Amino acid sequence: MKGFSDKTNFQHRPAELPAGLFDRIILAIRQEQELQHTRRLLFGFFTLLIISVAAVPFSWAILAEQAKNSGILYFVSAMVKDFGAFLVFWQDFGLAILGALPIIGLIAFTASIILTLFTLRLFLRKKQFLLKYLMQSFNFSPLI
Repeated sequence: MKGFSDKTNFQHRPAELPAGLFDRIILAIRQEQELQHTRRLLFGFFTLLIISVAAVPFSWAILAEQAKNSGILYFVSAMVKDFGAFLVFWQDFGLAILGALPIIGLIAFTASIILTLFTLRLFLRKKQFLLKYLMQSFNFSPLI
C-alpha cells in the first residue's frame, strides 16, 4: 500500500487529444444552434401560414355579409345603371358610399391578405434555407 500513498511514484500524464478536436466540437455546437434556429423558424412559418390562410375565407365572409347588409351594392348598381345621374350627383354618391363602407370587414380582409402575402414572402426569402433543413430532416437525397 505504500505505492498508493506515495505521490511521487505516481505521475499523471493527460492523454494527448487528437488534433482539431476543439474545432470539431465548436463546429458541432454551431451546427446544433443553427438547426434549432431553423426549427423555430420553420415552426413559426407554418403556424403563421396556417393562421393566415385560415383567416382569409372567414374575413371574406365577414366582408361579403357586411357589404350585403350595408346597402353599398345598391349605390354601386345605381351608379352603373344611371351614369348620368351619378355624374350630376357624384358628391352625394361618394358620401353615401363612404358612409356605407363595411370598414371592419375591409380591415379584417386586408389584414388577412397582407399576413398571407407576408408569410409567403418570408418563405420565398428563406426558401433555400428551409428546404435544405427539410431535406436533411427527412433524409432526402437530391436527384442531381
